[in-house]
Amino acid sequence: MTLIRRSFLLWLVVCLGCVAQSASPELTRKIERQVRSYYKMSPEILVTVGTLSPSPDFPNYDSVVVTVDGGDKKQDLTFLVSKDRSSLMRLTKFDLTKDPFAATMSKIDVSGRPTRGAKASKVVLVNFDDLECPFCSRMHQTLFPEILKEYGDRVTFIYKDYPLAEIHPWAMHAAVDGNCLGAQSSDAYWDFADYIHANQHEVGNEKTPAARLEALDRLTLLQGQKHNLDVGKLQSCIKAQDESAVKASMKEADGLGVEATPTMFISGEKVDGAVPISQVRAALDRALKDANLPVPEHVPPAAAAPASK
Repeated sequence: MTLIRRSFLLWLVVCLGCVAQSASPELTRKIERQVRSYYKMSPEILVTVGTLSPSPDFPNYDSVVVTVDGGDKKQDLTFLVSKDRSSLMRLTKFDLTKDPFAATMSKIDVSGRPTRGAKASKVVLVNFDDLECPFCSRMHQTLFPEILKEYGDRVTFIYKDYPLAEIHPWAMHAAVDGNCLGAQSSDAYWDFADYIHANQHEVGNEKTPAARLEALDRLTLLQGQKHNLDVGKLQSCIKAQDESAVKASMKEADGLGVEATPTMFISGEKVDGAVPISQVRAALDRALKDANLPVPEHVPPAAAAPASK
């Protein structure tokens, strides 16, 4: 019985050795130097080379995890080491059974948001917006009317809130006011967004922070009257200044990797910043093709007439 137990333990040790083994000090040094050099790491970053184990996907390579510890952030990087220990590689494995853009869109909650363009299209453009942001104003005026004219019959446009309150002090208030309008009328919400983005100076030129907020509330009430909304209900919403929905939108955006405004997701494809209209068109055309929807014809701008002599 003792002999059987010893044989079993010996077999277990051998098998474990086949599964994982420590890298030699020389190999550990080589791997660390390559990683530090390639990623241009500062000296205080700690690099730890893990154990080697056979790669399940590449028979001539072993797998090794290198842990990079910067103190406030730690990351595990997986590398492949050739069996003869002459080369080190890092590959990214993609799961072709999953659609990354669809996975992104599934994380964006658009329920109850005002929409523009086509109703319930397969192609959705979601823009995380800041009503005080000058770059957002530029993108807004690219989307509306230019892009809307071309794609409005086949793309659904939705705005979500991402006010950068640290640098735009009245953006949060504007987002709340806009949502108060949107709760009663999609058209009132979009008219408010159009007006504020085109006239940010009207609010910004007010002399005090309180006056800027009063100007926003006044413009919101004007939109309410224009669209025959329930003014009492609108006034109550404005007075309450409930930021919970805006903060939920911001948290969602953070989870999607949004760091600045404007940031758009066109059927899940991320588009950062106030990019040229050609880039917006390219992403929309790609999304339409993927959804088997027709792509609009893009008519080049007419050439300028030669100056008369």
